[in-house]
Amino acid sequence: MELEKFSYDNKTVRNFLYATTAFGVIGMIVGLLISLQLAFPEWFRDVLNMPILTFGRLRPLHTNAVIFAFVGNGLFAGIYYSLQRLLKTRMYSDTLSSINFWGWQLIILSAVITLPLGYTSGKEYAELEWPIDIAITLIWVVFGWNMFGTIIKRRERHLYVAIWFYIATFVTVAMLHIVNSFELPVGFLKSYSWYAGVQDALVQWWYGHNAVAFFLTTPYLGLMYYFIPKAANRPVYSYRLSIIHFWALIFIYIWAGPHHLLYTALPDWAQSIGVVFSIMLIAPSWGGMLNGLLTLRGAWDRVRENATLKFMVVAVTCYGMATFEGPMMALKNINAISHYTDWTIAHVHIGGLGWNGFLTFGMLYFLIPKMWRTNLYSKKLADFHFWIGTLGIIFWALPMYWAGFTQSLMWKEFTVEGFLKYPNFLETVTQLKPMYALRSFGGLLYLIGACVMVYNLVKTALMGSFLANEEAEAPALEAEYKPHAKEGWHRWIERRPIQMLVFSLIVVAIGGVIEIVPTFLIESNVPTITAVKPYTPLELQGRDIYIEEGCYNCHSQMIRPFRSETERYGEYSKAGEFVYDHPFQWGSKRTGPDIHRIGGKYPDSWHYNHMLDPEIMSPGTLMPPYPWMMENEIDTASTKVKIEAMITLGVPYPEGYGSVANADLLDQAQGIADNLKRDGIEVEGNKDIIALIAYLQRLGTDIKAKPAQQ
Repeated sequence: MELEKFSYDNKTVRNFLYATTAFGVIGMIVGLLISLQLAFPEWFRDVLNMPILTFGRLRPLHTNAVIFAFVGNGLFAGIYYSLQRLLKTRMYSDTLSSINFWGWQLIILSAVITLPLGYTSGKEYAELEWPIDIAITLIWVVFGWNMFGTIIKRRERHLYVAIWFYIATFVTVAMLHIVNSFELPVGFLKSYSWYAGVQDALVQWWYGHNAVAFFLTTPYLGLMYYFIPKAANRPVYSYRLSIIHFWALIFIYIWAGPHHLLYTALPDWAQSIGVVFSIMLIAPSWGGMLNGLLTLRGAWDRVRENATLKFMVVAVTCYGMATFEGPMMALKNINAISHYTDWTIAHVHIGGLGWNGFLTFGMLYFLIPKMWRTNLYSKKLADFHFWIGTLGIIFWALPMYWAGFTQSLMWKEFTVEGFLKYPNFLETVTQLKPMYALRSFGGLLYLIGACVMVYNLVKTALMGSFLANEEAEAPALEAEYKPHAKEGWHRWIERRPIQMLVFSLIVVAIGGVIEIVPTFLIESNVPTITAVKPYTPLELQGRDIYIEEGCYNCHSQMIRPFRSETERYGEYSKAGEFVYDHPFQWGSKRTGPDIHRIGGKYPDSWHYNHMLDPEIMSPGTLMPPYPWMMENEIDTASTKVKIEAMITLGVPYPEGYGSVANADLLDQAQGIADNLKRDGIEVEGNKDIIALIAYLQRLGTDIKAKPAQQ
């Protein structure tokens, strides 16, 4: 059979590897910085007290840098490298490859600029504003176009298991991103979510959980199925297990999002679906883990000598740990303990540091020597990276588990007389500072390991010579395929990429449709509360300031129906209270107390002083001061368009109200300024702090609720 000559494109892979390494280190540095802000807040109050360096603005930058810059570039590098070799062809278009690379870096750059400046949608893992969302969609289409163009012109008939995961990643991420990003622009970098309250929460965590599933997991499972067999020089352990792993995983995963909303105002039926499918998720997840580890049977001597395999063994083990722990945390009795605590943070980072981080490191140790045609500069440095990185994960995660258990136990503890033992939330916070310091130490170890890797790989590249176009040859794809006599059903779909894409879309869409659609069509899912009214113009502006400062990263607005919470915060939250919230603000972590019933609890002057210098009102707090709120002026020029946008979204403001809304805004603002003046605080009524106070004083006041235990 005549062989056709062609070449693999290594240049695009190299570019993505450069970006992966650079953004990985940057993302880790930002993560270390914000962890230090929680461990040693006094260090930052004077030295780094500026808007762009607050925890609320840097935390989204850290998550986006790690997820979309570090892991995103890593998955592109791995896919572009493996896809060509699995299909025995060059990528479909060098131009599309280049657009994919540079477009993705521009998206990351836009995130680096906009997030610290406070331009955020306020939705976790989806904070980027609408123009960037459009750019993400376009670049993702370019990636899919290039991938499927390559698959169509392949020289290998059947698609290997890794490519199944790449296809599912492309189609599901596209679906998740488009559905969750429906928003109404009210300015160049400002929008409101099309959904509100309960519906917005469900759509967001359908997206948020499955962003973890289909951006951080499925493509990396594809990379696992390629790089472990390659590095070990062994076939994957079980073809049949890989089939079960793939289809069961993508079908079940998509249903599990509601487990992020247990005991909230989400309808019970949706919560129960999330629990059931989360438990089912253990089976395919562990099937994949075992398939990866058992591929190494009989090759453990090679693991001890091979840096790639060392990192990947720990990565797959962390994947197994995280995918067992996640379903356990989805059980209602365990979720009642874990949710809103640092336990969740520890769980997420076992996946992030262990699964994604270590698998990426292993891939880098595999690709750099191969593409630069040399040996690794130093195996000792690679071993050092492995051990210090592993210690970093341990020192990072264990204190956070301890912190999570401490938080939950202190929040729920009562005295023998039946009162909360720790009614002041701050008492629980001060207990965590030593654990936060240990977490920072673990992060520092992990960062040191990554820097050692960068040095090792740079020295490796300098020893070799980069091969931009790797020559290869393979027979052309046969004109007519003749099935084998005992060929199974899955072999049929493996040679039909378009059908694979369509079937994958159907499988992943089923869960989303069944979970989300009823909350929009069945009115009883969100019972109406007639006392709930739209936000006033001043409160709406204050809410936008709250979101801009990233307050949702530390405060929840969802009181769960536990006695410990109703005693501390007040009446539990009702679904109908959030019908005008675009976006919802239920939060996912309590570094500070829940504030859903904070309205009327303190005078206006308390909120003013608390934002000016939190230490005055709450000694020992981790919260930074916000003195710029006393100087910045409310953006009254945007009031009209914001009110009109809310009307478009169904909020019942009077027709034409946007034109006169500023009059009401200024009137309410002057009332708050007068209240502050009576308490000896001189401030003009047009400052941001006035709007924020108006919003905070409104929270939870639409319904009559029992007071919290003081």
